[in-house]
Amino acid sequence: MAAKDLILGFSEYDLHKVLADKEEIRRHIPQRFAMEQLTAIVYDDPESGVCVGYNDLADDEFWVAGHMPGMPLMPGVMLCEAAAQLCTYQVQKHGTLRVELVGFGGLDKVRFRGIVRPGDRLVIVAKAIKIRPGVLVRSRFQCFVEQEIVGEGELIGVALPVDALKEV
Repeated sequence: MAAKDLILGFSEYDLHKVLADKEEIRRHIPQRFAMEQLTAIVYDDPESGVCVGYNDLADDEFWVAGHMPGMPLMPGVMLCEAAAQLCTYQVQKHGTLRVELVGFGGLDKVRFRGIVRPGDRLVIVAKAIKIRPGVLVRSRFQCFVEQEIVGEGELIGVALPVDALKEV
């Protein structure tokens, strides 16, 4: 990928400088257990809308046994989920959308360009490109394994009706 196409250059963030660990991430997003797709946040600039995080993939990820037996590959939908969680983390941490809960509203221009396996560190870089407080955020994302792009696209996060979703 040409440097001009990167949301953020590789030299502009440090994967060893953790700004938010799993406990801090949990303060801002609701996913738990097998659905937690972020290990750490290493860059967060709410002014530019850019955030960088990663997920260290273990051998016991819930999808390993079934996708695909004998050659485990991270499902593309999980790569998109990791990107969505990164975007949600940033807008919720900084109150950008001013809503209680953000959910998936859609995906556009998604392309999978490489393979992600257990043992890999999936690095996600995202940038908010449109924000409508109280309604939605549109973000561009890029995912990498060892500085090789494995996926990219745009996603939409939308305000969810928390009261209507709560268990009775």
